[in-house]
Amino acid sequence: MPRISVILAAYNSEKYLVSAVESILRQTYRDFELLLFDDGSTDSTPRIVSEFGTKDHRVIPISRPNKGLTRTLNEGIERATGEYLARMDADDISLPDRFEKQVAYLDAHPECVCLGTRVTLIDPYGSPIRVGDHKLTHEQIESDLLQGIGWAIVHPAAMMRTEAVRRIGGYREQFKTSQDLDLFLRLGEIGKLANLPEPLVQYRQHFESVNNTKADEQWRVKSIIVAEAYDRRGLRRPDEWNFQKRVPKPVEAQISDWFWAAIKTGNRSVAFQHARDLLRLKPFSTNTWKILYCALRGR
Repeated sequence: MPRISVILAAYNSEKYLVSAVESILRQTYRDFELLLFDDGSTDSTPRIVSEFGTKDHRVIPISRPNKGLTRTLNEGIERATGEYLARMDADDISLPDRFEKQVAYLDAHPECVCLGTRVTLIDPYGSPIRVGDHKLTHEQIESDLLQGIGWAIVHPAAMMRTEAVRRIGGYREQFKTSQDLDLFLRLGEIGKLANLPEPLVQYRQHFESVNNTKADEQWRVKSIIVAEAYDRRGLRRPDEWNFQKRVPKPVEAQISDWFWAAIKTGNRSVAFQHARDLLRLKPFSTNTWKILYCALRGR
C-alpha cells in the first residue's frame, strides 16, 4: 500500500488540470496513489482524467455523475489506502518536494494530525503575487480557525493522517462550502495542527474559484461551523461573531492588482496579458490606458 493517498476532485477543470496533476506526478516522494475524480464534468476534464490513468499506474481515474466537492472528498477518504491523505485542487500546483517534507514532519511528529504549508499566491497565468504568512503552531492556527479563518490551513496544501480523518467521520456533507474549516476544527480537537514555513504550494487566484463564486455562502456557514466548535469544546460563545467578510474585488481592480504584481516580479509577458484583458473589459477607462502604457514600458 502507498504511504500517501492524494485526493484531487475536478469539475470542469480543463484549463488548469494538466498542470495540477503533473505537479503531483513530479513529486520527489513517489510512494503515493492519486485518486483523480472527474465529478460529472461537461468539458474535456473526463478525457484528461482518463488519459492520466493510462500514463501512470499511480493514478486511479474515477469518473461518475456530479456529487459535489464534499461528497467527492468523502468518497476519496473511503477509497484511500494510504497512511496519509494529501489534498490537492485542480487549479493549483504542488512544488516537487512538498510530499517529501510533509511526510518527514508527520513521521517525526506523531501528535500532528494535519499539516499544511505556506503557499505562494499566483495569478491565472501562473505569475507569483505574494507568499502567505500563515501561522505555524497549533495554538496560532486554532485561534485563527475559531475566528472563521479557514485559510489558517490551506486546504489543497493539507496532509492528514487517514486514521484521524476517518475517526472524526470525514467531511460533514451538510456543508457545501467551508467544509475544510469544519474539518480542521474537528481534527484540532483530537490532535495537533501545524504548517510548514516553506511555501510548497502555488495557490491560483482566478475568477472561477470558489472564493469568488461562493463567497456569500462561505460567509453564511462560518458562524454555524464555529458556533458548533465552541459548543463541542465547552466554551462560551462570543456575544457577536466578528468574522471578516471576504468581498471579492471588482474584476477591473483584481486584474489591476495582478498586473502590478507581474510588473513587480519582472514578468512582462504576463503583465501585458493582464493589460490586454483590461483593454477588452474596460476599453475607455483611464486606468486601462495607464496600465497599457506601463505594460509597454515594462514598469
